[in-house]
Amino acid sequence: MAGDTVALNAAPGLDAAALADWRARALALEAAVAGAVIGQDAAIRLLTIALFARGHVLLEGDVGVGKTTLLRAFARTLGGPFGRIEGTVDLMPNDLVYHAYIDADGQPRIEPGPLLAPGEDMAVFFFNEINRARPQVHSLLLRVMAERSVSAFNREHRFPHLTVFADRNKVEKEETFELPSAARDRFMFEVAVTMPTDPALRRRLMTDPRYHDTDALIDALPAGIVDHRQLNAVGAAIQREVRVSDALADYALRLWDATHAPGALGIALDRVDMSRLILAGASPRGMSLLLRAARVAAWLDGRDYVVPEDLRGLLAEAIAHRVFFMPVYQARAAELARALIGEILRRVPAP
Repeated sequence: MAGDTVALNAAPGLDAAALADWRARALALEAAVAGAVIGQDAAIRLLTIALFARGHVLLEGDVGVGKTTLLRAFARTLGGPFGRIEGTVDLMPNDLVYHAYIDADGQPRIEPGPLLAPGEDMAVFFFNEINRARPQVHSLLLRVMAERSVSAFNREHRFPHLTVFADRNKVEKEETFELPSAARDRFMFEVAVTMPTDPALRRRLMTDPRYHDTDALIDALPAGIVDHRQLNAVGAAIQREVRVSDALADYALRLWDATHAPGALGIALDRVDMSRLILAGASPRGMSLLLRAARVAAWLDGRDYVVPEDLRGLLAEAIAHRVFFMPVYQARAAELARALIGEILRRVPAP
């Protein structure tokens, strides 16, 4: 977290007029992505919040619901250099930083891998099917996410403008590895991407040829709607200018306490012994990121102050993956986390 905080605090200031102009650009970015990835407005808003809060995002969903298309659309409209790697069971950490090969003259060559090839100005690194990669790879990615840097070729490479996007398929579990808690805690949000429920949208996805060619769909998007090199400065200005009242801070503390001791609120979940449920509640980093995201949500809605709904609307995506359960309940973790967050929101009174 320290590396992220330094990056934000080191940014120069922006005045109110500049922030208003940036809000218009952020909404234009959302509109462009929504035109290519239909039926995913909630996920698009969460990714926009993460970009301006300078957080990383993990998407999870069934096969073919548009996770990769959504992330590619954001990378396109954001602009800037872009790196990508596909998660596989035989992927090793060195595959991210270099690749070795024999050239046409029969000589060994070493070239920068997908993490280094885009250069230190890289805006987005996309890790497709991250749960297919080994824990050793997750460990390297952890440093990249936490410090926006990596050591390779006898020097440290820094990526001050980097946002990491990752996705995972929740259906197939063969040859996959669970992300360690430390890696999951580095993602600002875990976002569920589901199939649109509106029959008209589903018909368009099925019958409109525009949505059948993903490459053409992405290439048609305007590139570089926002300048990724200025996002740190914009993010810092939002954090300074959007206020969190004492009452809101107290509300956030009560929500935090509830993730550690839900039984104290009288919360009961189906087929759960509440005294044996919680291994660890939300981390300080998680709550800090929640408040950071809430300020951006308020800004996008045209306010310079946070309201309870900003926190409530982000709590599940920001905190559910940061609550850890006793081993006996681990198989039901995804189901229980969402149910627990719902009960916390119901039981903790908002100011």
